[in-house]
Amino acid sequence: MAGALTIRTATPADAGAVAAIYASYVRETAITFEVVPPDATEMARRMEDVQSRFPWLIAERDGELVGYAYASPFHKRPAYRWVAEATVYVAEAHHRAGIGRALYTRLLDRLRDQRMLSVTALIALPNDGSIALHEMFGFVHAGTWKRVGFKLGRWHDVGIWQCDFGPRPASPPEPLPPVTG
Repeated sequence: MAGALTIRTATPADAGAVAAIYASYVRETAITFEVVPPDATEMARRMEDVQSRFPWLIAERDGELVGYAYASPFHKRPAYRWVAEATVYVAEAHHRAGIGRALYTRLLDRLRDQRMLSVTALIALPNDGSIALHEMFGFVHAGTWKRVGFKLGRWHDVGIWQCDFGPRPASPPEPLPPVTG
């Protein structure tokens, strides 16, 4: 029987394992439109960039890094600062074990705590599993970009999903920095 799942904030020491999980998605799927897997050094840089404003979470089971999720800016311009973009990746051997759900539960809670008002997700189509995960958390389809990514010999659409956390106040309080731990 597998041990308990632990969710924690990512550290630079996780970059190699994160890069290894992501590499198979890059090489073998159109889930991401990157075509060359980033190495551990690049992944550590990306983690550091994100963590100044948003959470990057790690899922571990029995001492093994089995998945990760993070948020990033929806767009860079200041008027977008209450909206984040979220993503989650789970090691192939650990699919359908509740890891994505556990990571997103924690990630979305942290984004709410930061005063984010909405979170978006871009999903390369088709991807029924990712759509189901996002819709489980209240994300709704907000549009589709047609044939915007060419990978693995064909063009792919990208669906846009959005989850609003509540009404939009006339004067929203500024977002807070991420909580670590």
